[in-house]
Amino acid sequence: MTAGSSQRNAAVVLLIFHLYLYGSYQLTELQVCHLCNRTVQNSTALDQFCSASAGLVDGCCCLLRKENSSNADYVIGLDLSNCSLSHVKDLQEASTAAMIDISLNPIVQLNNSLFQGFIQLDNLILPVNLTCPGGNASWNKMEVKGDTRHCEGQKDICNQTGHLSLNCPENSLCAAYGPGFFECSCVDHFHGYKCLREGKFPIIKVFGILGASTVLVSILLWVTQRRKVKSA
Repeated sequence: MTAGSSQRNAAVVLLIFHLYLYGSYQLTELQVCHLCNRTVQNSTALDQFCSASAGLVDGCCCLLRKENSSNADYVIGLDLSNCSLSHVKDLQEASTAAMIDISLNPIVQLNNSLFQGFIQLDNLILPVNLTCPGGNASWNKMEVKGDTRHCEGQKDICNQTGHLSLNCPENSLCAAYGPGFFECSCVDHFHGYKCLREGKFPIIKVFGILGASTVLVSILLWVTQRRKVKSA
């Protein structure tokens, strides 16, 4: 093998490796971090929060790197302020964020379920014409500062005792699920509709019936198709 061919082979290997890394990056890229054509603005509250949290800036996101490098980074802050956004449809990629700023945008109304599942959200900055999601029941402090509305300290709208909640049916527990939202889960040994059935969920029985039904239907379909083929 000549020196020239060795160099060409090495270049091909490097190109393939580069394309692989680029493809992997594209697969893990968070679209929410590029809703605004800029990065996190300097000297803002979110910029200070990101620095204090030792976060990494990616577009308009502040990311925190997980200890296990095989896992993707996750969003702890999102800066969409002053991005000329007239509406915001989906922010679920930033559901782990502790701070979000969507102020100084011509947004008239937000989807009621926009922040559903945002249990870590502790500081939300909105255009002054919008109200804090969930209202007084969801935030410790709500105030207007100039052209922005600040919603600070998300409350747990469930009771604080960890026992049965008046918001959930009997035999279930309430858990906060974002500002203005909660979810109910059955306590041990209860399951089914409104957690009314006592005892463990009959996994073997249920999946046994489903499996037997699937096999039976498959056999019937196979026999039917065979008959059609023979008659043809």
